[in-house]
Amino acid sequence: MKLTAVIMAGGKGERFWPKSRTSCPKQFLSLTSDGETMLQKTVKRLAPLVAQADVYLVTNAAYRERIAEQLPELPAENVLFEPCPRNTAPCIGLAASVIRKKYGDAVMLVLPSDHLIRSEDMYLDTLRRAVLAAENGRNLVTLGITPTYPETGYGYIQYVRGSGRNGVYQVERFVEKPDLSTARSYLKEGNYLWNSGMFIWKASSILFNIREHMPDLYDGLMPIADAYGTPGFEAVLNEAFCKLPAQSVDLGIMEKADSICTIPGSFGWDDVGSWLALERINPTDTQGNMFSGDVVSVDSRRCTVCAGERTVAVLGLEDMVIVDTPDALLVCNKNSTQDIKKILASLREQGKTSLL
Repeated sequence: MKLTAVIMAGGKGERFWPKSRTSCPKQFLSLTSDGETMLQKTVKRLAPLVAQADVYLVTNAAYRERIAEQLPELPAENVLFEPCPRNTAPCIGLAASVIRKKYGDAVMLVLPSDHLIRSEDMYLDTLRRAVLAAENGRNLVTLGITPTYPETGYGYIQYVRGSGRNGVYQVERFVEKPDLSTARSYLKEGNYLWNSGMFIWKASSILFNIREHMPDLYDGLMPIADAYGTPGFEAVLNEAFCKLPAQSVDLGIMEKADSICTIPGSFGWDDVGSWLALERINPTDTQGNMFSGDVVSVDSRRCTVCAGERTVAVLGLEDMVIVDTPDALLVCNKNSTQDIKKILASLREQGKTSLL
């Protein structure tokens, strides 16, 4: 069966402000020393598995030029531009509708555009197993990440003990982000995985479940699918898409559907969810600091500092994040990096929209 990839690239990456902006969110940034953007890495690592002609991107129309610049070899017709944000269920449903119309049916690898994978060979092997599982009936397969510490910032997947065949397990339930005590209990129990937000299924399987569990979404997608490949496609998409129900695929489908499977993965996954990720994915010095750009440090420990066009000097600091850009400077304690959205809310209230 035809294998396709759908990359979701419409996120705002707000926790990476001030580098990440509405005009250039996290997926278009280079956050590692090799200079490649997160989006470029996502597409590149799929090359041994999926032909370039079968890679699809769902994103915002405002990023048309950035995508053409960063992914010049991606066919233009494979980029689906959402006229407004409607969350992951409509995003995935749009791609599935287009793929089913174009190919009749195909397996879809549905992947975020801004995650890091360290062990790419192991990752590809895991995807190959997931494809085999997805080809069986109407299985909806999700990749879970074997937890290494009690993380409170991720949702979790509980799988059924003893249900595994070829490393594929039945999902018992999805659970929301836990508190620390609960996360510790998940780690101890051993049958909980981090929810990576990566899915594998046939286009027909996910559309069947959308019709069953989100019929309004299914009905709204059909006119868009019918128009795909015609001169009126963009007009129909712009007219119909914003009327679709805004819902995540987790809440709308995965928590309701039958035949949900998961494959535990240990391939060095990182969702690069905040500035704290930089010290995990980049080299640090002997004091635990992660510096980029021209940084002068004296008696500072465990700091993340991203200098811009000028030298940044830090003296006697511990556990701080400093990010310098031409028009904004972020200085915060590491414990506050998850709350950067509060800064954006304050900027909106003050009318400083040019900084968003």
